[in-house]
Amino acid sequence: MATQPAQFFSPPRKDDSWFFAGHTSSFPNLTESGTDILCEPRPSTNGGSVPGCKVFHIPSGDISQAYEVDRESVISHNGATLQDQVLIFQYKGNIFATDNRCPHSSYPLAAGTPFDIEDFGVVLSAGITCPKHGWSFDLYTGRADRSNYKLRTWEVQLRPARDLKTGIGSDEGQGDNGDSQEVWVRRKQRIG
Repeated sequence: MATQPAQFFSPPRKDDSWFFAGHTSSFPNLTESGTDILCEPRPSTNGGSVPGCKVFHIPSGDISQAYEVDRESVISHNGATLQDQVLIFQYKGNIFATDNRCPHSSYPLAAGTPFDIEDFGVVLSAGITCPKHGWSFDLYTGRADRSNYKLRTWEVQLRPARDLKTGIGSDEGQGDNGDSQEVWVRRKQRIG
């Protein structure tokens, strides 16, 4: 019996690769709604400080050229340099990844503030406010609070951390805090 090729199967797109962004423990958990600026340093467990977010430059054509943007350049105001940057942070236990560029004003969202989207005291979602004009975007859908602008959100996947010696993922030691999980991100895939 001959098999027919799947008519609706398409090869993966060139920019659909997953990118390793670090371990969950490297992202401080921001818990205050509307008060924490993402790029500000936070105290770490070893006595130093860590940034409240990470920003990576991930070219759409070649993920092998990706690199982490240094702290001084994270809040650069040049819209062209923000083009392929992804902002990754942890807010209230959830890891979020979005474009670092505000779709309204091309301002770096790493200088923004995460907050809860509420209705009559009930938390419905989470958002981020751009500090340039005060526009807000939903972190799950990317929808703006005004007009028809949309912030591109990225897919986030938490995977068990690999043992450095064997390279095999381990499910042991994964408590509720998720310290042994790896954070992987990629651009959301187009449907259709």
